[in-house]
Amino acid sequence: MPASPLRHWRRFGSLLLPLLLLAGMSAPIAAMQDAPAPLPADAPEREAPPAAAPAAAETPAGQAPSADQVMLPPPETDLRGRFDFAFDKLGTGLGDFIAWLPLLAVAVVIILLASWLAGFISRRLHLLRLRTDNPYMDGLIRNVVRVVIILFGVVIALNLLNATALVTAVLGSAGVVGLVLGFAFKDIAENYVAGILLSLRQPFSPGDHVVIDGNEGKVVALHSRTTVLMTLEGNELRLPNALVFKAIILNYSRNPNRRFDFTIPIDLNQSIRAAQSLAIGEICGVEGLLQDPGPSWTIHEYGAAGIVLRFFGWVDQRQSDLGKVRSESIRLVKAAFAREGIEAPRSTYHVITARQPVDELPASQPEPVHEADADTSVNRDIDRQLAHAQQAAAADTNLLEPPPVQP
Repeated sequence: MPASPLRHWRRFGSLLLPLLLLAGMSAPIAAMQDAPAPLPADAPEREAPPAAAPAAAETPAGQAPSADQVMLPPPETDLRGRFDFAFDKLGTGLGDFIAWLPLLAVAVVIILLASWLAGFISRRLHLLRLRTDNPYMDGLIRNVVRVVIILFGVVIALNLLNATALVTAVLGSAGVVGLVLGFAFKDIAENYVAGILLSLRQPFSPGDHVVIDGNEGKVVALHSRTTVLMTLEGNELRLPNALVFKAIILNYSRNPNRRFDFTIPIDLNQSIRAAQSLAIGEICGVEGLLQDPGPSWTIHEYGAAGIVLRFFGWVDQRQSDLGKVRSESIRLVKAAFAREGIEAPRSTYHVITARQPVDELPASQPEPVHEADADTSVNRDIDRQLAHAQQAAAADTNLLEPPPVQP
């Protein structure tokens, strides 16, 4: 529940009133120390030295009187005189303080008005065109505006009370304390500044699937000092903002289209073209697979252990789950290979001890020497997505030069 305005006023009054009272009492106390003290009634009169009058006449205006012009307190043996002297000084200082009370009241009113004005302006930043859609920066700007206005009111109040020396002392102490705290809480300050920079650059959004410094998960929130991720196992992971700012960030969600791949080995006696055509046909029938860009394939490895074919496909992460589409593609390709008799590499070795007739050797499927429809063109699967990403980054300062246009 938001705090009432009366509670805000009480809080600012309780914090700043002792400071103002201290500033208000500084001048009366100094005046009490410099004011001549009256002598007790039964004390003998002390005659001033003959040179005192000319010296007083020669004292410039505004300059403190000399020691001969200030009436000294009674001796220490005169107990009653010392008590009378102390009470007279206290009464004089109290009277001066009461005379300053209207000025103190005006100073308190100025600070209360400054605090009210700070809250009013910080809640209406759109009038100053300082409001932003970033909630983190919006809160930071609100706090900065509020603190600046309140400090301005405090400085005016202290100047009204003629306590500028107190302002200088407080600012000097704050500088020393800030330096000490800066060294003591260097990591906290570094994380706070990194949080501000991350909120400005926005490398990810809530819900994005990212990998940060080897930590994979979905973004929950960005706080002043930590970035919160939810791992794929459902665990909460908090990373310091300084680590996030300096780490390599892999964002799977920024581009909705994502590619998957899988490999399937076949025996050396099998036809690569027949296996490839059959597998691509099965992959194209998987629900959720994009047709633009469509599935593709390559020969990943060819060796004594067999031929390893690698297949690729694309999904729209906003509509389909990449893991489920990949699993279904593998299942359909495996079933199709079993149906058409395309075998996996044999795990046994055949040792021939005698020459076998040619007709007894295992038959192999011949590969076509050349096919007119063999595709050897440049892969353009991500060209369209790359163009969209470059257009989105055009508003920012791109330090990379565009590649030369190929003739």
